Amino acid sequence: QLQLVESGGGLVQPGGSLRLSCSASGFTLDSSAIGWFRQAPGKERERVSCINNSGSYTSFADSVKGRFSISRDNAKNTVYLQMNVLKPEDTAIYYCAAARGASTCGSLTVAPNKYWGQGTQVTVSS
Repeated sequence: QLQLVESGGGLVQPGGSLRLSCSASGFTLDSSAIGWFRQAPGKERERVSCINNSGSYTSFADSVKGRFSISRDNAKNTVYLQMNVLKPEDTAIYYCAAARGASTCGSLTVAPNKYWGQGTQVTVSS
């Protein structure tokens, strides 16, 4: 069974950094694009970043461009979201997602059945 597990969240002061990890079991990540999403209280889930299966393509929401980076280590079956210069508005639960057969970010976007992790809380506050 395909499972995704996020880790690395926590409480950080504005301007700080965190690195989130998305680890997979039940399948090998090297065939899948991985998206990072977040959902703040009272807001819709939004996609923050995406990386294709090979790591040759990445995308970011305008709100995080220049501050966040995404990378993958297929040997460790893990995708990372490095978050720098964090702001209070980055506070949310962060999720990673994949879909069988979706090797590009475009195909992941339209995939009707995505697999989600349980999420990891990121709180940016002084």
